[in-house]
Amino acid sequence: MAWDWDKLKDQQKDRRPVMPPIPPKVEEVFRRFSGPGRDRFAWLWAIPVLLLLMTLYSMFYTVQANEQAVMQRFGRYTVTQGPGIHMKLPYPIETATKVNVLEYRTETFGDEVGVQGEAGHDLDTDNVALMLTGDLNVAVVPWIVQYRVSEAKDFLFNVRNAQKTLRDLAEAAMRQVVGDHSIDEIISKRSEINTKVRKLLQKELDIVKMGITVKDVALKTATVPPPVLASFNEVNQARQEREQLIYQAKEEYNKAIPAAIGDAQKTIKYADGYAVDRTNRAKGDAALFSSVWAEYEKAPEVTRRRLYLEAMKDILPNLGKVFIIDSRQRNLVPLLDVGKTGVAGTLTEGGAPK
Repeated sequence: MAWDWDKLKDQQKDRRPVMPPIPPKVEEVFRRFSGPGRDRFAWLWAIPVLLLLMTLYSMFYTVQANEQAVMQRFGRYTVTQGPGIHMKLPYPIETATKVNVLEYRTETFGDEVGVQGEAGHDLDTDNVALMLTGDLNVAVVPWIVQYRVSEAKDFLFNVRNAQKTLRDLAEAAMRQVVGDHSIDEIISKRSEINTKVRKLLQKELDIVKMGITVKDVALKTATVPPPVLASFNEVNQARQEREQLIYQAKEEYNKAIPAAIGDAQKTIKYADGYAVDRTNRAKGDAALFSSVWAEYEKAPEVTRRRLYLEAMKDILPNLGKVFIIDSRQRNLVPLLDVGKTGVAGTLTEGGAPK
């Protein structure tokens, strides 16, 4: 009976719920990984998992709204992707290079701080702003260029160093335009020079196919080098004096010449009018003479008498006193005074008027 009791206790003991094993502590896990024996290699299973996660992560990329992604497969260009989420083969099979195509970038020329090239050389020296003008003057011409990348593929692959190439072309364009203008035009006509340089630079960039669009070229205040500043100021002062003298001469010219031209035109018009008047009078006199001659041929005596009377009619009113000598008078002074109002009086034999 005792044996049955013991057996029953063993059966009840077997029916008790089995408790799960207690998980090892963190310290124990690290101790197993770093401990002796084969347990220290147990963490190696995480390496493939980590590599898999990194591979999956590299297969997806996002292109922002202001970017273009240039795809390369084993280094060879394949396609250009626009904004959005894209998938590619894992690195290093395919790579995606993102380029901002909406951001405007600025290149400065003529500042003291230069831009470093790919080999560490200074791309902008002190002489970059020294230029020879069209009138053989030396000028310091600083300027800036604003541009953006319009085609990412051309910007990345068509030239070795896009920034250096852009700076070289911009400097060449500016020197060409400055060489075609005088120092005064460079100082006073900056807007015109900016437009010419921008068009010329864009033309050269299109020839090279760099994928760059030039927004603006801004010419800063042009000056002269300090060693020749004093001489330049003297030349400018002499030019200003010359311009002042020329202005004064033109002012005197504008006063005198138009008046002389007006007098000359007035004299010419008067002479033309006088010539026309004399010509018309001569023609009239000739016609009158012809008509009188025709009448004279018809009756010479009558015509002579009429001409005489007409002549006297024109002459006598202009005389002050008129004396008529009468041959029949027997007086001492046989004169008859005829004034403008008629006969003034008649002398008698005794000399007294009647």
